[in-house]
Amino acid sequence: MNSQDIGLISIPSNHSVDETVARLTGILAAKGVKLFAVIDHSGEAAAVGLHMPPTKVAIFGNPKAGTPLMLASPSVAIDLPLKLLIAEDAAGKVTITWNSPAWLRERHGFPEDLLANIAVIETLARKAAE
Repeated sequence: MNSQDIGLISIPSNHSVDETVARLTGILAAKGVKLFAVIDHSGEAAAVGLHMPPTKVAIFGNPKAGTPLMLASPSVAIDLPLKLLIAEDAAGKVTITWNSPAWLRERHGFPEDLLANIAVIETLARKAAE
């Protein structure tokens, strides 16, 4: 099963995990999108004596975009705010992964015209990766 089968989209990043997160943070700030949290999975693993390659999840959103989705289909709140997984694999390659907006629409059944409210995630990911 490939990632598209489970609703995930991944692209390579031209930067380290930390640099990609820093680029994303700057892009979000410039666009007025709130960064709610960055979860440092690898840092938390290290804190308990375990090793994993650099792995972080950025959680961000805009209530003007997300609220209409949640009003149309309350279950989408389980998948919002939006998230980007930025991770390095065993070979040292960094990828950015996110939930496909079309997959989220299929999962939660919100109206197609609201898809644009979350489709920006691909643009944000590609900007952070370049």
